Amino acid sequence: MFFLSKTRLFYGIKPDEIKTVLTCLQSVEKKFKRKEIIFREGTAIKEIGLVKEGSVNIVEYDYWGNKSILGNITAGDVFGLSYASNPDTQLQGDIVANDDCTVLFLHIEKILTVCSNSCPHHTKLIHNLFAISASKTLAIRQRMKHISGKTIRNRLISYLSEEAFKQKSPQFTVPFNRQQLAEYLEVDRSALSNELAKMQKDGLLVYEKNTFTLKNNIYDGN
Repeated sequence: MFFLSKTRLFYGIKPDEIKTVLTCLQSVEKKFKRKEIIFREGTAIKEIGLVKEGSVNIVEYDYWGNKSILGNITAGDVFGLSYASNPDTQLQGDIVANDDCTVLFLHIEKILTVCSNSCPHHTKLIHNLFAISASKTLAIRQRMKHISGKTIRNRLISYLSEEAFKQKSPQFTVPFNRQQLAEYLEVDRSALSNELAKMQKDGLLVYEKNTFTLKNNIYDGN
């Protein structure tokens, strides 16, 4: 319960109160293997998932089967909020385990319907949910900014700069491998790798696998 009390969804709710909330919401915990599909495209869902361990990718496909990663959900974050809040809307992609993970499922209707006891921590949960919804909207806008770059370098600089500011360091690790990063930025993997090599040669960054160090004062803006 201590871990959950540190998440945005349960922020401000004490561990002993969380136990009561989970019983009230009839929560269910499940484990998934890496690459296992948690929710499949075309499914109508009524639950949100809170990642307790591991991470989850939100994946969509175009008509020809080309894949795009819309986001990565790490431990402590939630997924499925928009679709669970609109149960008549079918998923437009898959929700997939990025690695072995543990997910806590919560029925959205039970969250939004305050119980007969009108417990204050349930009300707090609803407030937290709306705050999360707002941050998800901002994350979508941020990705749109990344992929609006006319060149691969523009997209990489936009994404890597955001990660540096987010993690408050010019050295950071991203949640994507090279293929996943290409899918997230909607570019060809080989072209992405070539551009990263050029950026390293130009002294803009140093990288090894999914760990990057930005150079030339990109991070501090000088």
